[in-house]
Amino acid sequence: MGNCCRSPAAVAREDVKSSFSDHHAKRAAAGDSSAAGGIGGKKKPPPITVLTGVPKENIEDRYLVDRELGRGEFGVTYLCIDRETRELLACKSISKRKLRTAVDVEDVRREVAIMRHLPRSPSIVSLREACEDDNAVHLVMELCEGGELFDRIVARGHYTERAAAAVARTIVEVVQLCHKHGVIHRDLKPENFLFANKKENSPLKAIDFGLSIFFKPGERFSEIVGSPYYMAPEVLKRNYGPEIDIWSAGVILYILLCGVPPFWAESEQGVAQAILRGLIDFKREPWPSISESAKSLVRQMLEPDPKLRLTAKQVLGMFVVFFF
Repeated sequence: MGNCCRSPAAVAREDVKSSFSDHHAKRAAAGDSSAAGGIGGKKKPPPITVLTGVPKENIEDRYLVDRELGRGEFGVTYLCIDRETRELLACKSISKRKLRTAVDVEDVRREVAIMRHLPRSPSIVSLREACEDDNAVHLVMELCEGGELFDRIVARGHYTERAAAAVARTIVEVVQLCHKHGVIHRDLKPENFLFANKKENSPLKAIDFGLSIFFKPGERFSEIVGSPYYMAPEVLKRNYGPEIDIWSAGVILYILLCGVPPFWAESEQGVAQAILRGLIDFKREPWPSISESAKSLVRQMLEPDPKLRLTAKQVLGMFVVFFF
């Protein structure tokens, strides 16, 4: 019958492959003894508690869990239906079997805390509730049925300047909101934005805060996280702050305008080297026909020096002047 009707308990027994970044090395260093071998006859440990102040409950008592919508490193997202109101929602189930270290557990707690902390916004998917049972943590969220921004870029090839600016403005509005409330997103990419519906003018919403982190003014971070194509050079140098989100948004704007990333190579190491070189190609098609103001905005968002890079407020101001 496949995955379409499996419960979150079944989801919690799934193995989902890990991906790039030393975030995973940090998790392993925090003490993943279960990854080294067998159980050795030891008793099964009691289930961990991830969320504080939340009673454990069976998610299926309140929601009918339906087909799989997507999956990530730790979680599988399902269509779910509120049994009382019949409202269609999305449920991200994070397997506790995958939370092998204290770092893993803290990451999930922080993701929930950030989604609760950020104010409601039409550009951020809303969290209905967070709950857990013995097998998984479940995040019940509003359902976005329009697909990923990534898929629309692929289908279009590239956007017009005005259409690209409208999409990028939403992304930078998310960045501004996050930074205003002391959050760095750290993983902005087209796959982490969904359209609310399939209409051409559908609202666009940020959906994934799994790598996001709280910050204080002046605080710097050294952990390499994110997706290679969208990483700012200072992330690779292990000394960064909130400015990295503007860089990632600049990469997305470049892709929207021409259909390919500005820094590309056959390997992750090659991508990192291209980012550190910082050479942006404005000669290939369709760049010769794109306005100088659009190119200038991309350059200033992809400024290698984070101190000179535009802020979210400045980028939004330029969108108004140049495109609207």
